[in-house]
Amino acid sequence: MNEFDIIKNYFQKLAKNNTAALNLNDDVFFDKKKGLVISIDTYNEGIHYINLKNPYLVTKKIIRSAISDLFCKGVKPKYIFLSGSGNRIHFNKKNLKLIYKAIYEDQKKFNLKLSGGDTVTSKKSSFTLVVLGFSNKIIKRNGAKNNDDIYVTGNLGDSFIGLNVLKKKISINNKLNNYFIKKYYLPDLPIKFYKFLKNVSNSSIDISDGLFADLTKLINSQKLGFAVNADLIPVSKNLNLYLKKNKKMSLNFISRGDDYQILFTSSKKNRSRIQKLSKRINQKISLIGTITNQSKQFKIFSGGELIKTSNYKGYLHNFA
Repeated sequence: MNEFDIIKNYFQKLAKNNTAALNLNDDVFFDKKKGLVISIDTYNEGIHYINLKNPYLVTKKIIRSAISDLFCKGVKPKYIFLSGSGNRIHFNKKNLKLIYKAIYEDQKKFNLKLSGGDTVTSKKSSFTLVVLGFSNKIIKRNGAKNNDDIYVTGNLGDSFIGLNVLKKKISINNKLNNYFIKKYYLPDLPIKFYKFLKNVSNSSIDISDGLFADLTKLINSQKLGFAVNADLIPVSKNLNLYLKKNKKMSLNFISRGDDYQILFTSSKKNRSRIQKLSKRINQKISLIGTITNQSKQFKIFSGGELIKTSNYKGYLHNFA
């Protein structure tokens, strides 16, 4: 049983009379009358980050991951609440100073305000972040239309390579190792684009669990499918160089998650508008596919040939 089975089978019924909960099938809680948008995420050592040997970068990573939930809804995150658990080694004075420094810097960078939290002792470290913003409109999941274009911001795959460098499963050279590690800890959030999202998109989600996993979630309550051209999925020059040199298939790396880019759908009439916007704000936005009316038919093409989707499901929390 995975995380979505648990929500569907045990918790959705509890939230059925709460419209702001969005059927527990979106990134956020959204109270339209009060203009309130809230998200919550938990990060566990050994699952969401390897360990707390670099608390400065781990803290920055989880902040970016958490506020991404609001950015992908077209909402500016404003307040954060941070709870942490760990032992005296995790939260020694040196580490606490580094955690403080990371929060201090990111409060300035993203104009955030730390507003509360909690601390608990535990054997392994863990963090929970609540993010709060204000808006009377968001871009929800499951708003895609048949024949919508599918877009993604930025580049995909760098973070997954960085994780594998940290795990010593991949080693390239010092320069590229450092590049990919940086992308793992400090993903490039599309902060220039989020404010325009409401004007051009029908549905949106951030890419945390993997491109195809999140694209499936984006339309999971609709009788729709998708067709994606894998050759159009954007990757960085450094990742492209690594893939060509090592004769690796890009889909093995660009569909694993931790990218925190915005995946969204838009009417074809917005193509020119999105292209111009991309240039004007200097934000890479790539058209990678189409929403189809073929219910639950998820197709990926490369070189004009259909390839298996089962190999690129991304990350999923399983409990049984």
